Amino acid sequence: MESIKHRSFFQDIKSREINGFRVRKRPYMGNDSQGFDPIGAVAVEHRGEPSPPMALSFCKTNKNAHILALTDEGGYITLFDTRKKYLDSSSYQENAEKAKLFEWVAHENVIFDLCWIKDDAYLLTASGDQSIKVWDTQQQKCVRALMGHNGSIKSLSCHPTNQELVVSGSRDGSFALWDTRCTKNAYQKLCVSPVSLIHEAHTSPGRRRCRRRGKAESMSITSVLYLKDEISVATAGAVDSVIKFWDTRHLKAPVTQACPNSQSSTEETRLHGISSLSQDLNGVFITASCMDHRIYLYNVLQLEKGPIETFSGGRTDSFFVKSAISPDAAHILSGSSDGNAYIWQVNKPQLDPITLKSHDGEVTAVDWCPSETGKVATCSDDFTVRLWNIQSSCYTNTRSPSSMRKRVRALPRIERRKLFCDEDVQTVCHLDSSPPPMKVVEVSTPQSQKKKCSLSFEVKEDLDAATPEAQMKSPSSVLNPPSSSKRKTIRDYFPVS
Repeated sequence: MESIKHRSFFQDIKSREINGFRVRKRPYMGNDSQGFDPIGAVAVEHRGEPSPPMALSFCKTNKNAHILALTDEGGYITLFDTRKKYLDSSSYQENAEKAKLFEWVAHENVIFDLCWIKDDAYLLTASGDQSIKVWDTQQQKCVRALMGHNGSIKSLSCHPTNQELVVSGSRDGSFALWDTRCTKNAYQKLCVSPVSLIHEAHTSPGRRRCRRRGKAESMSITSVLYLKDEISVATAGAVDSVIKFWDTRHLKAPVTQACPNSQSSTEETRLHGISSLSQDLNGVFITASCMDHRIYLYNVLQLEKGPIETFSGGRTDSFFVKSAISPDAAHILSGSSDGNAYIWQVNKPQLDPITLKSHDGEVTAVDWCPSETGKVATCSDDFTVRLWNIQSSCYTNTRSPSSMRKRVRALPRIERRKLFCDEDVQTVCHLDSSPPPMKVVEVSTPQSQKKKCSLSFEVKEDLDAATPEAQMKSPSSVLNPPSSSKRKTIRDYFPVS
């Protein structure tokens, strides 16, 4: 029995790493391709004309996790049902027609990135036409257009809980924060302006261009992430291998940064750009796919130590080659310029990666299905999307890094409310180590007992405050929380030097 106070997101992560927690095991994979079964492949073409695929993403809810969204160079969005049976005798074009659910033209330019939001009812697309659009997927209708960048938009990411909030990165060297509810005026209800716009986010102070080997390096923002603490964002660019972390309430300068070699700013390894960032479901780890043909794994609580693991074996010759860590942080999947896709075990970086061979061109975007264990998708410049499945018989007792957690019984709603209303209340709970339910024991001071009778009134007052009018005042309510908030974020762990 121990006393537990209200903890921040990152303190909770640290406790998860220290303690153990059983989660559903993912299949173990050796260093050969026998642990995989190709499900099938579909062609990416429109009216008989092939189009290079650019980005793909499985739906995020369990009921829709089998649906895969794909964008391409022609500005199309295509939704596929990945549970369809693909016959060996069928062509890729026939497979595509069989699995296709919807298809429509979303932009008159290439779509570089996409993101599902609001229980998969809407889809965000980032395009070379310098706009982000919000699509109603059932009606294939654009309901918002986010305008404000002066270059192609290369990456976007949504707030982990309030999906009205979006962060995007552009080729013009800026990243922007958006609230999709904040339209320009009553006459332009579809147009949304950025809440904040940070220019030259990855340009070194005192110089607008970084020159290396006689060529001007791009200042493009290639990847952005909204972190799980709901306050911080991570950005990466084409100019170097530095990941910068920002507090969305104080955007004048990054809170901290991480790179492969944090000891020296003149190391050659710092001058390789990053093509993509990804994070696991718990937000413990971040991967950075670097143009030096390596993938670096960072722990968000130990950024000052640099990468905790490095993975190599594939080739990253262009910024279109992406990688993604699995939701449980057990494996890393990456495309490659040599025409293969690769999978590494996070706990065994010294092993050779599993090679997925079938594509005939550079493998670019990849994704893990969030709920159908073992299903992954890859796309390539050979104008195809391929689906793979890990053999269910290949299981092991090996546990992933982020699965080392304890199961803690949540407090009842009334007790959680008292944590914020009464600082004198201390809650004691048992770890859920046995099948019988454990009782929650409340230890409180005489002063807190006096407040118990008035608690119902305080709860009602809080509910009255959460009116639709108050919620519509976002983003100030989210991006600028009151100073009285004691919540710790990544800023508290890595103060500005």
